[in-house]
Amino acid sequence: MAKNDDLYQGRFLSQGYPNLEKIVAEKHKQREFSSAKEIMSCIDRLVDLKNGVNTIVDIGCGPHATNVKTLLDAHYNVVGVEPVTSFVESARNMIGDPNRIIQGCAESMPFNNQSQRVVLMQNVLEHVDSVPKCLEEAYRVLAPDGVLYVSTTNKLSVGGAPLFSEFNIPFYSLFPSLVKECYVYKQLHFDPRLANFTLRPAVHWFTYSGLCKAGRDAGFAHFYSKIDLVDLSSEYVKRGSLRRIALKLARWSPWFRALVLSQTGHIIMWKRME
Repeated sequence: MAKNDDLYQGRFLSQGYPNLEKIVAEKHKQREFSSAKEIMSCIDRLVDLKNGVNTIVDIGCGPHATNVKTLLDAHYNVVGVEPVTSFVESARNMIGDPNRIIQGCAESMPFNNQSQRVVLMQNVLEHVDSVPKCLEEAYRVLAPDGVLYVSTTNKLSVGGAPLFSEFNIPFYSLFPSLVKECYVYKQLHFDPRLANFTLRPAVHWFTYSGLCKAGRDAGFAHFYSKIDLVDLSSEYVKRGSLRRIALKLARWSPWFRALVLSQTGHIIMWKRME
């Protein structure tokens, strides 16, 4: 208890763990990886990105804006949105174009109605204050035939997700809600290592079907997974014959597709044409 009492000295408890924002920025340097091109190749098989509105928004782009940089290098028209002021400044320095990084959040996007073609939310939805507001905002800013891509937690996964996902505690996603809230409190105020040094630890845990329901409530019409859109002739698929067979089965068998989707943490939501 004495160790925790020391952390109260010189700060208000609502300020959280001392210097956590600076620690998070340093930790981000160790995670510079982007799958944005792979995601966009899947979306390009879903909708025609060459016609109509073609702007892409990366929500929660972080201090290094790796998705934005990757997509700019691939000649996409993309901007990043980031809520943390110091991260915005860092991302602008990394990109070299202040107009490509905008301060804002998933619940209140700084864009006009129907002004965007693709919204990316990678590792965002589990951290937000309000999931319904985020999905409603994405729907609002997307043009008809627009696409929201979400990658997030999966509370049913038997792989890494329940074991060490978001929190470094075995089977955390299966804990009772009250226990989770107590771990969130401890992470934010006393031990940021518990949730991998993040300013906003994960507080939402999803299933694919639950995301479909939330998406329909926000107005989205159709729902897809990367297994529906990945190119079967790609090197990723060719490297594993079992992978190719599994993908084919998942595309034709509702029961097998359900089995695969029970383990996935991503979804692509499509906004109906008007």
